[in-house]
This record gives sequence, structure tokens and C-alpha cells, in this order.
Amino acid sequence: MDTGLTLTTNMTLVFALLAFTVLMLVLEWIRADLVALLVIVVIGITRLLPVEQLFEGFAGNAVISLIAVMIMGAGLDRTGMLNKAASFILRMAGGVESRISLFVNAMVGSLSSVVQSQALSALFLPVVGRISSRTGLPLKRLLLPMACMILCGTNITMISNSPLILLNDLIANANRNLPPGAQTIQTFTLFAIAPVGIPLLLCGLIYFALFTRKLLPGEENRQKVTSGRTETYFAETYGIDGDVIELIVTVDSLLVGMSVSEIEQLRGAPLILALKTGNEARLAPPGDQMIWVGSVLGVLGKREAVSDFANTQLCQVQPRLRNFGNLFNPNRAGIAEVVIPPNSHWVKRSVSELRVRKTHGISVLAVNRGDQVFREDVRQVTLRAGDTLVMHGFWRDLAQAAESHDFVVVTDYPKDEQRPGKIWHAAAFFALALGLGLFTDIKLSIAMLAGAVGMLLTGVLNMDEAYDAINWKTIFTLACLIPLGWAMDSTGAAAWIAQEVLHYLGAWPQWALQTVIAVLTLFLAQIVSNVGATVMMVPMAINVALASGGNPAAYALVVAISTANAFIIPFANPVIMIVTGPGGYRVRDFLRVGIPLTVLMLAVMLIAVNLVFGGN
Repeated sequence: MDTGLTLTTNMTLVFALLAFTVLMLVLEWIRADLVALLVIVVIGITRLLPVEQLFEGFAGNAVISLIAVMIMGAGLDRTGMLNKAASFILRMAGGVESRISLFVNAMVGSLSSVVQSQALSALFLPVVGRISSRTGLPLKRLLLPMACMILCGTNITMISNSPLILLNDLIANANRNLPPGAQTIQTFTLFAIAPVGIPLLLCGLIYFALFTRKLLPGEENRQKVTSGRTETYFAETYGIDGDVIELIVTVDSLLVGMSVSEIEQLRGAPLILALKTGNEARLAPPGDQMIWVGSVLGVLGKREAVSDFANTQLCQVQPRLRNFGNLFNPNRAGIAEVVIPPNSHWVKRSVSELRVRKTHGISVLAVNRGDQVFREDVRQVTLRAGDTLVMHGFWRDLAQAAESHDFVVVTDYPKDEQRPGKIWHAAAFFALALGLGLFTDIKLSIAMLAGAVGMLLTGVLNMDEAYDAINWKTIFTLACLIPLGWAMDSTGAAAWIAQEVLHYLGAWPQWALQTVIAVLTLFLAQIVSNVGATVMMVPMAINVALASGGNPAAYALVVAISTANAFIIPFANPVIMIVTGPGGYRVRDFLRVGIPLTVLMLAVMLIAVNLVFGGN
């Protein structure tokens, strides 16, 4: 590499674009995927990359691999394989809390090596919810360790972590821009990083096995936990208890001519879950539905409070369910918790604006945000990422609404269109994909796609379900940010940064330089996406390695693994973010758990990388 690089116009453009990208991702004035699209447009207009190379990210190995992994993850979930995992954990743990926690952490950590991390976090939320409801073990002591272990386990293979999937593409591009005489950087095979990832996973398991109770103290101190009830949980957490009662609107009732939303504003009004007008009965009546003489309301509340409301509004209380018995069958409908993920279209929109009852047939009963529970006037609450919503409706409607990926259902419930008969087809084609990636020289994208296509051909999923399984926001963000990393490399911007770094740190040993790279990457990953941090840091890390005589592959790997080491700030990683609401975590919980774990993972990673790949 040249030793006297000067700052050029193209380098300045790349740095300006990089600063703009970081600023927009931090401030969130523009959606992350739109920022990425804007980046690729600017790169094309300024000719920082040749036009023919500009859109190669969309067809790149990383993007195709990620799409295939998402499809296969949905196939494994559709066949009920993860529910079997929950039953296995309970059977093996025997109700002992320490065993349950260890089995959960070990299972998700192992699965995260072959299942995309964000998808696994979403898929395992109901599994852990089922374990908690069956045993009475607080979710708080299960969810955050589970999420952290998912992130630790992603470093065992190259297919479950977006930065690692992207890494080989960035290395391939760096090879195109190597200085004369430099040795080609080797890309990583499927399990090449396992000697680094397995120690990280084991250290994480030991960390939580020893310190979970101290880091996340709960109200219960029993070693043997007892059975819990879902109804008790909803009553204690949200104040949602009582019975489903039918109210008949009489000719003298004050409710005649009012809408459902107007009734809900009345003092002491119970939760309105169903409405029958004439011969038509439905759950979750929309807010603009009018009430007439003879209408029947299905409400939820304590019998005394409902009776007082009925007397005030001149309604007749039915002694038992005569109109809604079939609608409230627990096999058909019930109450469930859902979590709003960071990429949801519901973020920054109010419940009334979403019109959930009208569009999905589901009622929102409460919203939980940290220490706050919104029960009154819940329709006016503006939703945020990480909020937990309590919903009531048909399980079928809940499952269909969840397919939009605007929320993740935490409560275990009977889902339609499960295909347990296809479980061996899903397992076989998933194993085939791993085998092709491990034992052949077929590209990783082709190997993963072979497994996904096999699941589709054998009916594990249909094509519409496959499209729904793909998180297109992640795909577009990844594909559009890849050229930014290429531009940093091809314009010499990464080499110039490396030159400046070594000007001040050139006498430092390799492990110290790697530590600086890892800490800087970790900092960026906390304020922008892990993909963005990888794109920005890998070219610079490779150039630092080339200039200092280090191993470029080892430096690149340090960057990719460091992006997963985001345990401190929940908003920095979707895997952590998705458990924040259900677990009821506070900032101090993340600091208490995340800071020691981050330091431990950083030290273990640097030791393992240097032992396996060498610093020089």
C-alpha cells in the first residue's frame, strides 16, 4: 500500500456520504431503508462506483443467502419444530429454574448458529413465553439472557448474522483493490469461524449460569418453580381480569344511538370485546359501529363493576353467555401479548389511526411501555418500538395480522396452517443446505437457496408464505449499503483512514490495533445498524492490517463479530429490542448485564481470533 496518500475529492465525497448516513441512522429522520436507497443513488450520480457495479449488491452472495435463510427459518417454525424444542426443554429441566435457564440459553445459542438471529428471536419469544407460563418463572430472567445468547451463537457459522453473511462480499471487493504484490485475502467457509464462535457461546453460558440471579433479581427466590396461570398474569400485569358478560341494550338504555368508541369513553365502561346487532355477531367491533335497541354487548370485567355500569346505562345483564359462547371459545379466541419490533409500520402511529379492529378484527386492550401500562384511552396511545400490546380476537385473525411482521406474538396460541406432517421435510432440506455449504465448494448462497427451494417444492411453505417470511426492509438496507463499503475501498478512503490511524498508533502491537478496531466497531454498532457498522469498518480494518503487517482476514472478522457484541443499548440491536417490552427491562438492567458481558466477549474474541487466524 502506498504510504503517502493524499485526500482526494472522491474521498471527501465518500466521507461526507458516510457522515450523512450515520447522522440519518442515528436521528431516524428518514427510514433506514430509504437512507440506504438514497446512498446508492448518490453513489451512482457522483460516479464513485462504475454503474455496472452499483447494483451488484442486490444479486450478491450476502443478499441471496439472507433471503434463503429467512425462508428456511419460517419453514422450521411452520412445522412446529421450535414448539417441540420448548417441550424438550421443560422435560429435560424438570422444573428446576437453573436448568431451565441453562437449557434455553444453550438451545437458542446453538440454533442461532444456523438460523438468522432476528428471526430466531421472534420465533422463540412464544416458546419462552410458554415455558414461563407453564413454570411461573419470570420472563425477566429468561428473555434478556436468551437474546444475548442468540447474539453470541451467531458467530459459529457464516449464515445467521447479517454482518457475517456480508463479510465475504466485502473481502472479495477488497481483493479487487489490493495493492500490487499483496496476497489475496481468503474468504471464510461455512464453519471456518466456529473455533472463535464456540468459545464465545460457552463463555456466555457460564456467565449467565453464574450471575443471572444477581444481574436480574426477581421477586421469586424458589429453586423449584411452580405452575403459573395466564389469567393471573394478565390480571397482575395489566389489570385485565373478570368474566365475559353479555349486556342487552334495552329501549330505555342511554347507549342507544352511541358508537362503540363513545361508549368506551364513559366512566366505568368495561372492555367491549364483541357486539351482536340483529343476526350478525362479531369480535372486536370497530369504533364507529353504532348501538341500537336489542344490540348485545360482550364485555370483560368484574361482575360487580359490569352490573353497576349496566344499571347506570339501563342495560340488561344476561346470567350466562347465550350469544357469544362460540365466539369466546378459548380454542378459537383469547387474549395475547404482542411486541412491536423496530421495523414495524405501526411505530409512531396511534392505535386509533391503525384501525386494528376494523382491518384485523382484533381489540387492543392495553399497552405496556417499560414501567407504564396504558389502560385508559388506549386508542390515543402513539406506539413505539418495543411496546407490548395486549390484544383480544380470533387466533386466526391474530395469525393473519402477524404475517405483516408489524408485531411479534409473544403468547403461545393455536395457529392455523401449521404443518407438523412436514417437519422431516423441513429438517432434511435444512440439513442438505448445511451439508452443501460445509462439504462442497458450492457458493453459500446456492447452498442456502437449495434448502429453501426444497422446502417450497415439498409444501413446507407456499410461495406467498415465503415472500411474507422475507424482511424486505433488511434486504434493501443490506443491498444498498454494500456499495458504500465498496466506494470506501475503491476511492482509497479506507486506505487513507488506515494511514492516519497508523500515523498515531503504528508502534502498537497487533492485538492492541485489533482492540482499537473492535471498540470503534462496537461504538458504531451501538448508534447505527450492525450492517452499517460492518460496511464502514471492514475496508478500513483490512487496510490497517495491510499497512501494519497483520492478517487482513483476522481484522475483518474482528469487525464482523464485534457488531454482534451490542448488549448495552437495547435500541442498537433488533434481537435485544424485541425482548425489551415483554421482559419489562429498564436501562439499568442492560447496563448491569451488558457492560461485563461486552468486556468478556471482547477479550475472548481477540484471544480466539489471534490463536486461530493469527495476528500476523
